[in-house]
Order: sequence, then structure tokens, then C-alpha cells
Amino acid sequence: MSGRRVVVTGLGPVTSVGVGAKEFHAGQLEGRSAVRALGRFDASGLPVRIGAEVDLPDGLRPERRDAVISDRVTHLAAAAAGLALRDAGLDLDAVDRERVGVVLGTGCGGAESIRANAAAALVGGGRVGARFVPMSMSNSPAAWIAIRHGLGGPVTTSVTACASGADALVTAHQMIVADEADVVLAGGAEAPLTDLLVSGFARMKALSARNDEPGRASRPFDRDRTGFVLGEGAAVLVLESAGHARARGARPLAELLGYGRTGDAHHIVAPRPDGSAAARAVTRALRSAGLAPGEVSHVNAHGTGTVLNDAAEAAALHRALGAAAARVPVTATKSMTGHTLGAAGAVEAVAAVQALMYQVVPPTANLDHPDPELGLDVVAGEPRDVSVSAVLSSSFAFGGHNVVLAFGRS
Repeated sequence: MSGRRVVVTGLGPVTSVGVGAKEFHAGQLEGRSAVRALGRFDASGLPVRIGAEVDLPDGLRPERRDAVISDRVTHLAAAAAGLALRDAGLDLDAVDRERVGVVLGTGCGGAESIRANAAAALVGGGRVGARFVPMSMSNSPAAWIAIRHGLGGPVTTSVTACASGADALVTAHQMIVADEADVVLAGGAEAPLTDLLVSGFARMKALSARNDEPGRASRPFDRDRTGFVLGEGAAVLVLESAGHARARGARPLAELLGYGRTGDAHHIVAPRPDGSAAARAVTRALRSAGLAPGEVSHVNAHGTGTVLNDAAEAAALHRALGAAAARVPVTATKSMTGHTLGAAGAVEAVAAVQALMYQVVPPTANLDHPDPELGLDVVAGEPRDVSVSAVLSSSFAFGGHNVVLAFGRS
């Protein structure tokens, strides 16, 4: 792509399989699912009683005052931003904070605050909390990060359902290329584990109801997949212009080479079955990154574990990559973290960067019987050592939003 090169210099994952870059990578290599019985609320009366919850370490939990005036989605996002800044070794006092931006994606915003205040309004005759509005706003996580760190560059929010985190990285890339910012903290956050949202997704028949086998419920690309599992989490990546990173002596972890975005224009929740629009997003990502299909050495798939989505994604890869689709190693992070909705694209971008860093593709959990109709080489069982030079990370969302990111070694 024309303009300034954009590199990744810091990673801040906050997930159920690990909090922090090292912990998250280790959890992925173990190939273990973090899905468990829900504990954040009483789910005993729900048809689905499982999810992937995050345990924030003491040092990353919000101070008491902040905890009561902000939603959990903001707590997760703030923790991810702090980890990313630390990982990047970025001294904000040594840079122009007016050239540092923030882009956060979220699909549901302050879900816990919405749920609690809706209940209060119904039971208490309209007595909602005084901070209900700022706690529930979708832009609150991005705003909190900017306020906490005094960042005066562009601050915005992406709300494109399950593609939000990946969409945020596209916007950040555009900001840097357009010279609006030198550094952008970009990613996504979601805290959807409420009875309201779990019930809603369950009513749609989108969720796996393997309540007696929570660790085996999320099984993308498996013949016996029965739906996705909701998870919470966040991830923030520090993106910089290559020149800015070089000037401060930072070591790039990877380069965000390009991206592709398309719309299905098909259905509000179901993917286009032939994968044609998603395939166009893959092709556009390859073109913008200057890659040929055969140069893709790994795909971090959207891989939700629903029958329709996995089939449509496989079709898209075959359309876009041709013969290479059958041999490129694929993994599905959601098999371990659950589906973190608006955070998923950012969480999986971290996984994609780490595949480049460590030259290893993590396994997909619970892939006991790979679906032979999909025709993909999905890594299972053990991590696979691979010569990784270019990675695609795919995010496909309700509403037909398709975003594909292309990362390469810097």
C-alpha cells in the first residue's frame, strides 16, 4: 500500500486463556479451552450456562473509584491498553501525545450497565444510575484510554459486531498512513456475559448448549460443532509508523501489510453461503499487502463453530486462495477463548502476530473429527512449527461485515 509503513510494536491481550502476551501465547500452545460454567451471574435458569470468563490479576483491576463509574468492558479495555503500552516500551512522556490516537472496537458496549439499569428502571420506577449513560456508551472504552493516558490524537470507536476489533485496526492503519497520528492504540473489548445477552444468543440457536461438557463445547471446523460459546476479553495492539518506531529504538514485532473489507449484502445474521463476499475481502487484503495466494503461510480463521459460518468461511478461502487453501495451516482461536464478539478480531490479530514472532501455529481445541467437507488443513492436537512469513486474520460479523487483515514479518 502507498504511504507510511505501519508496524506492530506492542501486544496487550486480556483473555480467558491468558492475560498478557506471554501468558496468552502459552495458553494458545497448550490448546486448551477456557470455557467453563458461568460464574459472574446465576445462569442456572438459562438454556446455556457456559462461557469463557476473564480473571483479571490484581495489578490490572481498576481502582475502586474507577470500578464503580465504568463498565466491565472498559475495565478489560483499560487493562489491555496498559499491557500493550508496557509491551511496546512506549514512554508517553517522550512522544507527542497529540500524535497518539486510540481506536477501540466493541459490539455491545457497556452490556452489564445496560442490563443492570434496565432492571432498575423496571423494578424501581425509573431510578437508573446517574452514570448509566457514560458507562453504557460504546465509545467509553476508547475515551477512557485516551483520558487516562492523556492522548490527544484521533479517538474513535468501531461498532461492526464481531468484526469490530479488526475494523479498529484498519482505521488505525489508515490514521497512520494519512499522517493523522504516529502511534495508535487499536483493538477491541467486550464483556457480554450477562443473562440478557446469553439468553438472546441462545434464543437464536447460535450457542452451543453443551453445559455438561463446557471445555468441549467450542469446536470450530469439527464435524460435530453445535454453535459458538460466548467469551469476554480485550486486546490492544500498539501500531506505529515504521519511522516513528525506528526513531525511538523500538523493535517491530510484525508489519500490518494491508487489509480487505466487504459487505455480504445478504442477511442480518447469516453469512452468504457461497462465501463470495468474504472471499473478496481476502483477495483485497492480498492485493493491498502485495501478496499472492501461495505466499500465505498461515490463516487465523474467524472459526466460530457454527455450521453455517465455518462452511461459508471455508468456501471463501477456497475461492480466494485456490489450491493453496487446502494446504495452508489454519487455526481457530475461538476454540479456546470462546467468541469475544467485538474483541475477537483484535485478540486474533495478537495471535497472528505471535505466529510470525515464534514461527509456530497453535492448535485448534476440540478438533476431534475435522469436517471433511470443508477441505482445510486445520491444525489440531499439537502446535505446528511452520515457516511463517505472511498471515491472514479473518473476521466476519452479523450484518455481513467482512474484514481480513494481512500481517508480515517486519
